[in-house]
Amino acid sequence: MSEPKNPAPAGDTYKGWVFKWTNYIKGYQRRWFVLSNGLLSYYRTQAEMGHTCRGTINLATATIAVDDACNFVISNGGAQTYHLKASCEVERQRWITALELAKAKAARMQAESDDSGDDFPPSSLPVAPGQGGGSQNSEVQSALRTLGSKVEDLSTCNDLISKHGSALQRSLSELDSLRLTGEAGEKIRQVTERATLFRITSNAMINACRDFLALAQAHSKRWQKALQAEREQRVRLEEALEQLAKQHNHLERAFRGAAQANAAPDIKGAAGPGKGEASDEDDDNEFFDAVEEAPEFITVPADPQFHKRSSSNASGFNSEMCSDDQSLNEEPLAMNQESPSQDLVPLKKRRTRIPDKPNYSLNLWSIMKNCIGKDLSKIPMPVNFNEPISMLQRLSEDLEYHELLDKAAKCHSSLEQMCYVAAFCVSAYSTTVYRTGKPFNPLLGETFELDRRRESGYRSLCEQVSHHPPAAAHHVISERGWTLRQEITVASKFRGKYLSIMPLGTIHAIFAKSNNHYTWKKVTTTVHNIIVGKLWIDQSGEIDVVNHTTGDRCHLKFAPYSYFSRDVARKVTGVVMDKDGKAHYVLSGTWDEKMEFSRVMQSSRGGENGTEGKQKTVYQTLKARELWKRNPLPDGAESMYFFTALALTLNEPEEGMAPTDSRRRPDQRLMEDGRWDEANSEKQRLEEKQRSARREREREAVSQRASSQSEEGAPHDSYKSRWFDRCEDQITGEQIHIYNGGYWEAKELGSWEGCPDIF
Repeated sequence: MSEPKNPAPAGDTYKGWVFKWTNYIKGYQRRWFVLSNGLLSYYRTQAEMGHTCRGTINLATATIAVDDACNFVISNGGAQTYHLKASCEVERQRWITALELAKAKAARMQAESDDSGDDFPPSSLPVAPGQGGGSQNSEVQSALRTLGSKVEDLSTCNDLISKHGSALQRSLSELDSLRLTGEAGEKIRQVTERATLFRITSNAMINACRDFLALAQAHSKRWQKALQAEREQRVRLEEALEQLAKQHNHLERAFRGAAQANAAPDIKGAAGPGKGEASDEDDDNEFFDAVEEAPEFITVPADPQFHKRSSSNASGFNSEMCSDDQSLNEEPLAMNQESPSQDLVPLKKRRTRIPDKPNYSLNLWSIMKNCIGKDLSKIPMPVNFNEPISMLQRLSEDLEYHELLDKAAKCHSSLEQMCYVAAFCVSAYSTTVYRTGKPFNPLLGETFELDRRRESGYRSLCEQVSHHPPAAAHHVISERGWTLRQEITVASKFRGKYLSIMPLGTIHAIFAKSNNHYTWKKVTTTVHNIIVGKLWIDQSGEIDVVNHTTGDRCHLKFAPYSYFSRDVARKVTGVVMDKDGKAHYVLSGTWDEKMEFSRVMQSSRGGENGTEGKQKTVYQTLKARELWKRNPLPDGAESMYFFTALALTLNEPEEGMAPTDSRRRPDQRLMEDGRWDEANSEKQRLEEKQRSARREREREAVSQRASSQSEEGAPHDSYKSRWFDRCEDQITGEQIHIYNGGYWEAKELGSWEGCPDIF
């Protein structure tokens, strides 16, 4: 729905169509708003203005806040709050300007009324020169026009009085000419005298009004000149301020360049090529840190002699490392190239589009305000906040850049392999940069298979193995020499202004050829601007990728976004070290775009002091080379939940799926088709069915304990997952779920005995 006409000012009145938030069902609805005499009132239609007002806010005590480009909020302290939306940013600014002027005017009127005890209409308020510029000038002109109109009315009344007075005197003169005697003649003479006095008084009043009008017009010219001078002065100040801001920006850039040049000539930051600051938010956003964090190390270009030395030269590196690293520096991402086989040719054409996301309005704060401090997984949420995939499918999106593990499996050097594993770890976050929608919470026993053996050589299986806390087990086996497994439990807390999502669990990558076993954990994801503003996502924290076979380690740091940082946004840095702590590679880049690596030729202590007085490590590195780069989003991704090419195919129905597969979930399918109301109803049905099944399992557990006369205890859920067995991890010592086999064999036979009925 679009706004057909602009707000129209009429004297002291400002009126127009604005969209007002009504409720969860109807969202924003168009209402006719009228701003007059410091009061903002609204009606359903213009026809209601004469008889039915739907609500009024006194602007003298109200607060006005801007949400984003089109939204603004007006509140009088809690009793009344209007969430409004204009048709465009220009219209919003017009309303904001009018509201602020009306608020200031109402506040002045209230203050003067409190001081004098008299109530003056808004039009009688004095206007101070230089306050309000053009808007105040318009108020003065309006007041003068009103005053002139009233004087003209008085002049008309004077003409009428003169006319009727003359007629009255003539009539009295005629009566007097009849030479009435006695008491009647005396009365006529008295009336004639009084009529003459009344005419003289009326003429004096009209002359005084004319003098007042002339005086007001003379003063108005001086007021206009003063206002015009103030307006011109304001324009000059704005131009000067803009010029100063440009000069300040230029000087700041020049100072930074000079500082970097003085600190280390040709210094190379650990973040690779520069990227613009990725935030267009206002000052009300909440950031993790208030000041820029100092880097843990500094990288500088290595001396050219290192490029010429052979692997046998005394450069501090053994010959094996130099020869192994040659492929990374000379032929990155192209080692051990093989002729493409027929297995790489896709046998099935995957879909490239899904139905566009409907434009349903919903106020997140109206639902989340009572959930501060609670676990998000325990809050019933409508599908309006979701995206049409489940958490199991979102977990499978980690395989978007599986080719990094394919290349890692071909590496001869464990340190070189570590670079690819670390890049794969970072690449998993590239799909989240625009994804502010919440995946569906999987039902207990829900599964998702991703069979890409023909196209990419791997098969993936996820299963929801626990509901409270929610936990998903994931197992991937690749024909190209690697296995990936993980069990992730998502802990989430709503903090009022932002949402923290903390994945708990360890990810394992095992390579068959070298028997290298890598583990790492995920960082914290934060969704900002939950209450107002545009949602945006940040990743922050540190990751240690550990090779338990060789002892190699890569420490990755995801820098949180900082408004005051001079560095690129979404920055990631890392150092690959051997078991002795010796650095061999430096990784740098951003988690939403690309990662690069640089081979370390020499390291030393020096540079600027760190945050605690410690000296930073300076790494002399060869030229940085690209390790991973994000694939571009499909055309029209902004209307398809910003899904990647892989994500678009995840909910595509396939033959032979298990009855518990996420693609069979009805509420998720209805949401993808744009039928959100039906999806919400179906979601409630599925959740109630899941709760009923859990209560039944608890009753069975109580019955079994009673029959076996076991010790008393609280009822517990005896659920056992179908495709994963619970055991202790030999590497980390954690209690995890390991794939027990049989799924793909059951799919080939079409035999799904033992699968629960969850849909």
